[in-house]
Amino acid sequence: MIAPLETIERELTSAIDQAGYPPALDAALRYAALDGGKRLRPLLAWHACETVCGRGEPSLPVCAAVELVHAFSLVHDDLPCMDNDDLRRGRPTLHRHAGEAIALLAGDAMLALAFATVARGSHASLSSPLTTELAQATSAMIVGQTLDTLGHDEPAPSRATLERIHANKTGALIRAAVRMGAIVGMSETGAGPARPDPLTALTDYAEAIGLLFQIIDDLLDVEQSSEQIGKRTGKDAAGGKLTYPGLLGVEASRRASADLHARAVTAINPLGSRAANLRELADYMAVRTK
Repeated sequence: MIAPLETIERELTSAIDQAGYPPALDAALRYAALDGGKRLRPLLAWHACETVCGRGEPSLPVCAAVELVHAFSLVHDDLPCMDNDDLRRGRPTLHRHAGEAIALLAGDAMLALAFATVARGSHASLSSPLTTELAQATSAMIVGQTLDTLGHDEPAPSRATLERIHANKTGALIRAAVRMGAIVGMSETGAGPARPDPLTALTDYAEAIGLLFQIIDDLLDVEQSSEQIGKRTGKDAAGGKLTYPGLLGVEASRRASADLHARAVTAINPLGSRAANLRELADYMAVRTK
């Protein structure tokens, strides 16, 4: 897979450069958003666009925007009032590095900057559908985080409850990244050579990998060390959170992840060779160790 990570990093850096924030806030954004992370969401946007129109470059504003929303969510999730984490990506979380006030403000700033980046970088005809996708995903992510943090109103946990939480908390932004990349690609070529309808196939793919990503995340939390994955492990069980291994057990969780991996690959098979990089991303998510 040709992973355009340097190109995405430059776009993300440019978005922060153009914001013109005061020095302390600017430094906080750079600490939280640059030089770290898997960049999974922007890669999904890039390769979804590439699948549809043969090029990933038109999706760059989307790539930066979805990563800014993701970075915002991590900074706020780490705060003492939420998960109270000290470690993220192998280094101190932003509130430990720079203080709670600047971490809170940096999260707010990244969320606002994400929407500005989409609007500024998109053709007028795309601004509304792209910002709508991003807004819906952000809202769903916050709903999922609320249910995950404050609990749900069902008397007994169920797999349906678990999937509802994580389809929102984790899956919604992954779904938006893929769909936004595809929408940009469709605008380039009028849906391009991929058949059948690429948006339907890519949405099915995205929904499967969104849950797949969370199952693997839950498994890493119980099976890997903090040193291996760069953040505190064992915290979900300690916090009484509803997780796949906690509800289903480790082996059943692994079977569920395999089923979702197969579902994702099957969804994009009709799109042919142009979806090869998306297949590779699904393969990576199924076996990642950090």
